Amino acid sequence: MRRLKRWLVLRLEAPLVSFGGVAIDHIGVTRDFPAASMLTGMIANALGWDRTDWRKHQALQDHLVFASRIDREDPANALTDIQNVQMSADDKGWTTGTKPEERGGGRETYDSPYRRKRDYFADAAVTIALRLAAGSVEAGDLEPDLSLNSLAAALMRPKRPIFLGRKTCLPAAPVLHRDESAPTAYEALALVPAADCAKKLLRCCWPLGEGPETGNSVLRIVDLANLRNWRTGLHGGSRRVVEGTIHWIGATA
Repeated sequence: MRRLKRWLVLRLEAPLVSFGGVAIDHIGVTRDFPAASMLTGMIANALGWDRTDWRKHQALQDHLVFASRIDREDPANALTDIQNVQMSADDKGWTTGTKPEERGGGRETYDSPYRRKRDYFADAAVTIALRLAAGSVEAGDLEPDLSLNSLAAALMRPKRPIFLGRKTCLPAAPVLHRDESAPTAYEALALVPAADCAKKLLRCCWPLGEGPETGNSVLRIVDLANLRNWRTGLHGGSRRVVEGTIHWIGATA
C-alpha cells in the first residue's frame, strides 16, 4: 500500500495574476503555471524573510514539491500592460517592505523614458498541492522550525502582503485553501473541487514521480526553466515536469 503524504492546497485566484516566464529585454511574459521561484518568493514573503536571506530561499525552493491545476482560464482574458514613465533619481516606489524604495545613481541615468511590457491573466484561478521534501537536498537542510504547519500559519497570517507574481496582483481570497492526504501531488489535486465546478477536464502540471508519466492524461514531458539562483538573484536551472490533464473526483466524466 502506498504511503499517504500531507499536502497543503493553495488557491491562487485574483483579478490579475502573472506567473512570470523567461523575460527578454523589457518584455515580461507570463506562463500558464506558477514557477517554483514564484512560489518560493511568495512563501518567503509571508514568512517575513528578507531578500538577503538567500540560503533560506534556496533551501525552500529546492525542497518544494508541488503540482498545479488550472481551474479557470480564458485566453481572451490575457492582457499586456505597456508602461511608459519618466523617472528621476528622487522618485520613490511602493514596496511590500516597511519603507519606500529609493533609486540610486546620477540624474543623467534617467534622461530617457522607462519602457516595458508586462503580461497578465485576468480572472484566473489555479489550485496547487504542495509539500516539503524530507531530508537534505542540494542546497542544504531547511530551517529547523520550517514545516508545513509553519507554512500554513504564515499563509493564513502573512507578515507581509501576499501577491501572485507581481505586486499589483493581490489575491481575491486567502491563499491557503485546505489540507489533503494522498500518495502523489496529482492525486491530491484530484481530491480538490475546482474553482470553476462546471469544468470537468482540467489542465495540470506535476513533477516526475508525482503523477502519471504515460497514458491519455499526459500531453508532454518537458524541462521547465523556472528556478532561481537566490544567491545571485538571477534565474537559472530547470526541472523536469509533466504537462497533462486531470479530472477532480467530484466531476462527472
